[in-house]
Amino acid sequence: MTQGRPAAALARLALPALVVGVACSLILMVVDIAAEALMEVLWHHLPAALGLDGASPWWTLAILTLTGLAVGLVVWKIPTGPDPATEGLVGEPLPVSVVPGMLLATALTLAGGVSLGPENPITAANIALAVAVGVRLLPGIKAPVWLGLAAAGTIGALFGTPVAAALILSELALGPKDVPLWDRLFGPLVAAGAGAITTVLIASPVFHLGLPDYSIQPLDLLSGMVITCAAVLAGLAAVYAFPHVHRLFHLVRHPVLRLTLAGVALGVAGMIGGQITLFKGLAEMKELVASPHGAASLALIILVKLAALLIAATAAFIGGRIFPAVFIGVALGLLASALVPGVPPSLSIACGVLGVTLAVTQQGWLSLFMAAAVVTDLDLIPVLCLALLPAWLLVTGRPQMIIEERT
Repeated sequence: MTQGRPAAALARLALPALVVGVACSLILMVVDIAAEALMEVLWHHLPAALGLDGASPWWTLAILTLTGLAVGLVVWKIPTGPDPATEGLVGEPLPVSVVPGMLLATALTLAGGVSLGPENPITAANIALAVAVGVRLLPGIKAPVWLGLAAAGTIGALFGTPVAAALILSELALGPKDVPLWDRLFGPLVAAGAGAITTVLIASPVFHLGLPDYSIQPLDLLSGMVITCAAVLAGLAAVYAFPHVHRLFHLVRHPVLRLTLAGVALGVAGMIGGQITLFKGLAEMKELVASPHGAASLALIILVKLAALLIAATAAFIGGRIFPAVFIGVALGLLASALVPGVPPSLSIACGVLGVTLAVTQQGWLSLFMAAAVVTDLDLIPVLCLALLPAWLLVTGRPQMIIEERT
């Protein structure tokens, strides 16, 4: 039988984990606050001062074009790390020298309305800082442990709960395989809990959409499987298009020109789909649920958001792909309910989120968590668990939404 780590060794990890978790949350909130302040200026105060309509399609085109130019200048002149299209949510530590440029580009991306979330760059920045500082101050704790603490602290802060971190890290299988799972997760869970509590106390993040209570019906399992698999296929269409769009954009070598052109493309997409298809999608998915949309309008929103995600993620804007994937899943769920009114919205939205997130991330636990987080109804969990199984058969063995770096 495998022996666990001594309790004293685990206890000694608690304080560093607490510090890392709180620090990860604070860094996330500083970037978020800066991005939101700049967003208010760009989309509200500036057009009002100029006597223009900040909600007009032409303002959308102008701001996204300027955002592309600004991010391109940052990427050109300041180190920001590797091409974001080659990076997943949790990766190897990057040099600390890329952190300022990465966070600046992230804030500009979020404020300018680009369809990406903060999760990938914030996680990468926190890992870089935790490993660099932690190994120097406490050399007895090795770099992989600091990496796990920073990843968990950031994920806990992003989603406002340590549960997401535990699920994701158990899937990544960080740490020695001969150590029991809960021993490996002890420090990361402390960091995730500290990050989550810090974020909740200061910012009160809320994912759930305030949907009607769900009660299971005999046909819901079949409906859930169909919606989840349809959402997976929509997500896989974007996954298969990902390397081709990436190759197309990277025909333009200079980052300023490439990102400015991508900003124009995002602006045109925003003109077509409206401002609800911009930004990371958290506030927008709540707006989407609160205001009725017909099936044709929802289909247009889904297509535009998929295109915007592909453009943003392949042109080298700095950001993550999970938040916009969740928005697309919510829109797909609403479309399913609009087409088949008998399907409960809670079921269709949860299954839409489950399917799209599964296709984009190929992480079953994360996808299940995100689906449950937006609906927050425990009665849905059995249906989601079973709907996940045929969906997993569709994604297993498929390419990931990531570009493999050439060696």
